[in-house]
Amino acid sequence: MGTIGRAIALALDSGDIPVQLAAVHSRDAEKAGVFAATLSAKPPVLDLDGLIASSDLVIEAATQAALATIAPATLAAGKDLMVLSVGGLLDHPEWADLADRQHCKLYVPSGAIVGLDGVKGACAGRVDSVTITTRKPPEGLDGAPYVVEQGIDVYAFTEETEIFQGSAREACKGFPANVNVSAALSFAGIGPDRTRIRIIAVPGGTRNMHDVEVIGEFGRMTSHIENVPSDTNPRTGKLSYLSAIAMLKEIAGAVRYGN
Repeated sequence: MGTIGRAIALALDSGDIPVQLAAVHSRDAEKAGVFAATLSAKPPVLDLDGLIASSDLVIEAATQAALATIAPATLAAGKDLMVLSVGGLLDHPEWADLADRQHCKLYVPSGAIVGLDGVKGACAGRVDSVTITTRKPPEGLDGAPYVVEQGIDVYAFTEETEIFQGSAREACKGFPANVNVSAALSFAGIGPDRTRIRIIAVPGGTRNMHDVEVIGEFGRMTSHIENVPSDTNPRTGKLSYLSAIAMLKEIAGAVRYGN
């Protein structure tokens, strides 16, 4: 029931998507209850087990830490799961196996990035490198575990400064709420250990920007996106929840027409 969860709940409550919001779950049940009461559907606030039992599809819009509990519980119950904290999937390949055994699905929206269809196409052949360069204002990086551990003052920079370079797997550990786009890119492409990411702090910046470069036997592909941060969380671009809403519409349409 944070920025993304509320945006999805409001989209469902508008009636534009033929899906019923069965229930919501939050670590702050009281706060979630106040918000849920503003919706026309008045969904109940349930504990995780109650939420799973009430749902055909659970949408995780929490944190990687919360996903560690939500994912196995949801999939073990045979319920479909949409994951927004995509970086949390990198160290748990067993969840995909669990989904297969329980005949349910794991959905991963594209998030705050574009061009993943092209990356998938390129990977049908040889791909030599996939690199993503992420630029964020200080507010979008402040408090990340890597920033805290390294003692980086993201507000002290007076010009664009690279604060991290490494693999997508390493980045998702050090910036679990900031660079889930790199995990989505790695799943579409050559994996979290070969996918490289640079993170750059941009003083005075107003947008979360991502530049992707893919090089392989097909040639060279680049994409650039400038995301407007959400009003309530500078770490989250609006496209993150819009992509989840779009995927939910696709799922609802597939179910409706029996696909």
